[in-house]
Formats: sequence, C-alpha cells, structure tokens
Amino acid sequence: MRGQISPQQPDAAIDLDHVTLAMGGRTILKDISLSIGAGEFIGVLGPNGAGKTTLMRALLGLIPATGGSLRVLGETARRGNPAIGYMPQFRSQAGQINLCGWDFVAAASDGHRWGLPLPDRRRRQMVAEAIALVRAEALADRPINSLSGGERQRLLLAQALLGEPKLLLLDEPLISLDPNHQSAVVDLVREVQQRLGIAVLFSAHELNPLLPAIDRVLYLGRGQAALGQVDEVITGPVLSRLYGAEIDVIRLRGRIFVMSGPLDLEHHAHQHEDDHDHDHGHDDHGHDQNRPQADRRGAGHG
Repeated sequence: MRGQISPQQPDAAIDLDHVTLAMGGRTILKDISLSIGAGEFIGVLGPNGAGKTTLMRALLGLIPATGGSLRVLGETARRGNPAIGYMPQFRSQAGQINLCGWDFVAAASDGHRWGLPLPDRRRRQMVAEAIALVRAEALADRPINSLSGGERQRLLLAQALLGEPKLLLLDEPLISLDPNHQSAVVDLVREVQQRLGIAVLFSAHELNPLLPAIDRVLYLGRGQAALGQVDEVITGPVLSRLYGAEIDVIRLRGRIFVMSGPLDLEHHAHQHEDDHDHDHGHDDHGHDQNRPQADRRGAGHG
C-alpha cells in the first residue's frame, strides 16, 4: 500500500498523484497517490497531526500541494467549488450562536460568507431541502443554543448539504458525542450518502463507530497513507509503519482496538480531544504523531 495506493478510477471523486502537502514548513503528507470512487464512503483515521484536516483543506483548494497533482471531481482542486460540501470541526461556538435552526442553515446558503442575506425563493428551497434531508424539520424553529450536540451536528450536516454536493468532507463530526449520538450521526450520513449517490470522507479518531458504514478506510501517519478494506489496512504491520512504533490490532466482539503496549491509541486520542476541545486546526499542529509509546498515562481500552 506504499506509493500508488490504488489505480486512478475514470469516475473518481478524488485523485491524488504523488501529492505532497506541507504546513508551516513541515511536510504533513509526502508523495501520496490514491483514488476514491464517486460513490464511496471513506473513513479517514490517524493520530493527531497526521494530516486529516490538511488533506480536507487541500481538497477544498485552501492549501496548494507542494508536489504532485490533486484532482477533485475531475478537475484541479480549487477554492469555492460548489460541488463540495464541508463540515468543519465546529463545536463550542455553535452553542453560543443566537439563531434558530432555519437561520443557522440559511446563513451558509450563499456559500462563502457568514451572514444573513434575505433568502430568495431558490435559497429558501435549498435550505428546506437540506433540513428535510437530515430530518431536522423539528429543529428549524429552535434556538441553536438550546440544542444537544447531536442536534447541532444534524444542522451542521444540513449546511454542508446545501445544493446537494457531489463530495462531502466531514472533519471529526463525532468529537464530544456520546456513543448513541455517534451512531445516529454515522447512520444519518450513510443514509444521505446512499440517497444522493455521493462520495464521503469522514474523519474520526475511532474506527469502531464507522465500521457499519464505510466502504474503505484511509489511515494516515508519519507522512504516509494506506487506503483499502478495513481488514487490509487495520493490521499490525501496516499501522506499525504508519505510527513508527510496534502496533497490535485486537479484534473482539465485532470491535477493533489499535494498541501500543497497554494503550488503546484511538480511544485515548478521542478522550484527549474531549478533554481539551481543540478547534478545527488541531490536526495540523497537534502532538507528535510519530511516537505513540511516549504517552502511556492511564489508558482505557474502551
């Protein structure tokens, strides 16, 4: 799975050909080649700093590749592509917004500006369709700051679905949600993805909530990437290469645990995010992704 991870697909939603991405003088991803089909649901995983957010920002045209070529939906990645829906990490701020659900979704309906222009008929129709798509009609008149985390995620997803995009990028939408709400979000995204026939990149710290939904998994680490079926990628040898340390993979009762010694890496990373409530930039400027063995404080196994 090194180098050319998968051949280019004629109907690919995403094609990376020897792509290198860097931030602040640090190489995040190096010489990555992969192809993702137009109707695939891809789980994107990896330690903090591995490049999950960086990759999504590159697909949005916000970060230029320093090497190679990156094509999205058949064209070079560019800023403001209306065929891409994006749900950034946006947690605590949403609870401070004094808008009802409808206006919250409508605020994103003009694409790039955060504001409240008077909606025309088409914009109202787009907002209504997006809210219906995520079954959030009951939330339309409720204040955002009165909603639960799972309900806010539903409206954030509606924002990303305005205009029915062909590619949906979801950056850590499960952070701070309890297991029941995590399952509800994953199920909803899968339902929408299948209904619209679109490609989805869904980044997360833990694989298990995504297992019922994903077609393949993309695991990032140490500037490298592995893309494939779960049983191909989530193995000791592959993850040991990506983490730069000996990794064991344990399968138990339908769940998968990624272990470095006594530490369940994915569960520990998820707990760490909850404790510190990082913003959407944490992935690119986070902790040392290369040494999971360096922090073995009181690890739970989930």
